[in-house]
Amino acid sequence: MTRFIPLLLLVLLAACGGGSAPEPTAPGAPRFGDSNPTDWQGRGPEEWPVHGVDASKFQNDVNWAAARASGVNFAFLKATEGGDRVDDRFAEYWAQTRRAGVLRGAYHFYYFCTTPEVQAQNFINTVPKERGSLPPVVDLEWNPFSPTCTYRPPAAEVREQVSRFIEIVARHYGQRPIIYTTPDFWERNEIARLGGETWLRAVARHPENIYPGARWTFWQYSSTGQVPGFVGNTDLNAFGGSPAAWAAWVQRRSVR
Repeated sequence: MTRFIPLLLLVLLAACGGGSAPEPTAPGAPRFGDSNPTDWQGRGPEEWPVHGVDASKFQNDVNWAAARASGVNFAFLKATEGGDRVDDRFAEYWAQTRRAGVLRGAYHFYYFCTTPEVQAQNFINTVPKERGSLPPVVDLEWNPFSPTCTYRPPAAEVREQVSRFIEIVARHYGQRPIIYTTPDFWERNEIARLGGETWLRAVARHPENIYPGARWTFWQYSSTGQVPGFVGNTDLNAFGGSPAAWAAWVQRRSVR
């Protein structure tokens, strides 16, 4: 049974013209649910007031205006994977979120069978350098279902490759990419040594229990979210700060 999550006020977003991404405006109340909610037994995601989603082609048709009206403050959209793959829905979602007034950024799923230079160029060729969009994201996790890339390099090589990717992408967009990762990948590859901002997946326990000592900017707390405008489950994410902190972060970290 879907249980709606009582959240605090969120910063809603309004579309603006001139080729820029939307900007945060007035707060509003979210209406999110979860088809398989977690009993957090303590500090749950409702402690943080600013929430959003991430999406790829598997979300199919999305009514972004309805999602925005439900309290979606931001969306991270899958853009690319490896050296040559582009998400089938990226260009569509990128345009639709802008029209709906949803502040958004793009992410790249990193493969370890292609050089970071080629992967960075794939991302740069796909994602517009749009003023006001959120900083890029590099998604670091193992993909056991890949038919072409099952290579898992040593931790030092993982960090060296990712550092090169981050440097190229940061130079192009003027913002250092956020690192998204999962508990096993974080621990095995000592991702904390890369520094920078993180977006951590933790759907059963609070990040402080899974990533001891880690500081996070975004927390992916559910993969079974129920959000108006989406059909079926979608990922839910929290920003680790107040609405005022969110507005300041957006101003500081948006692409210029």
